Amino acid sequence: MLSPGLSVCLLAASCALWPPAVRAASCEPVRIPLCRSMPWNMTKMPNHLHHSTQDNAVLAIEQFEGLLGTACSPDLLFFLCAMYAPICTIDFQHEPIKPCKAVCERAKQGCEPVMKRYNHSWPDSLACSELPLYDRGVCISPEAIVPVEGSDPYYPDPARCNPESSPDFPMDSSNLHCKGTNAGRCKCQTVRMGQKTYLKNNYNYVIRARVREVRNRGLEPTAVVEVKEVLKSSLVYIPRETQTLYYSSSCLCPPLTPGEEYLIMGYENDETSRLLLIDHSIAQKWKDKMRSKVKKWDRILRRKGEAAQQQSRH
Repeated sequence: MLSPGLSVCLLAASCALWPPAVRAASCEPVRIPLCRSMPWNMTKMPNHLHHSTQDNAVLAIEQFEGLLGTACSPDLLFFLCAMYAPICTIDFQHEPIKPCKAVCERAKQGCEPVMKRYNHSWPDSLACSELPLYDRGVCISPEAIVPVEGSDPYYPDPARCNPESSPDFPMDSSNLHCKGTNAGRCKCQTVRMGQKTYLKNNYNYVIRARVREVRNRGLEPTAVVEVKEVLKSSLVYIPRETQTLYYSSSCLCPPLTPGEEYLIMGYENDETSRLLLIDHSIAQKWKDKMRSKVKKWDRILRRKGEAAQQQSRH
């Protein structure tokens, strides 16, 4: 977050009030297309990744367009722009302000599982451990920026939530949940359970569970469930007891109703031993016939994996 009194240039009109020498020496207009929707329009090079010009930064940040298209985290675009086109302020002319560590962690938590499905990992250059904590230094986060009166509040660009424009991450678009520019509301569309979806998404865990509570307080929405049966577990040991499932955004997709029993398919974060409910996760009311279907699909998936391994050896 921003420390009290820190002046943030959000609009060109406010930047025009700066003395010409200060503007020329410290800041330049943001020219990176992905970052033009941010609540700041002035940046400073080199950025936090040591790109000396915005032209170099554009080439580097564009590699994340596919990931942005999956809407894996509402914090991802803000975090990337804070790194690649850092905000430039009057008070901090010599060194660009970094995003807060919590923003990085939220983006990583939502998006790294998606990256791993495509054999990628969170880049070392974007390590969250290198970023300041809110209470121990100056940093920025989406919830801390208050726009200039008359300007629109910050919301992720809905165009970035279109997976059809993301060939690097071809995924079923029926379960995306993106904030709109008007009301900022969420809209959940349930992924239909079926063999094709199961084989395509390769879920880390599949459980039968009764929902005890859904919590949408603070920055980490969660669902508390009582695990009745573990049909699949890949990275995290899942005992048949109360477990916490972590949503990747406040949209709470897929939706869960307390007291109901569901078949839940999702992903795991082996570093934090968390069970995740991210885009393309499935939660459907439990029916006994689902058990045999999942076991059949998992056998097919394993056979496909074994066949692929054998081909790679020859």
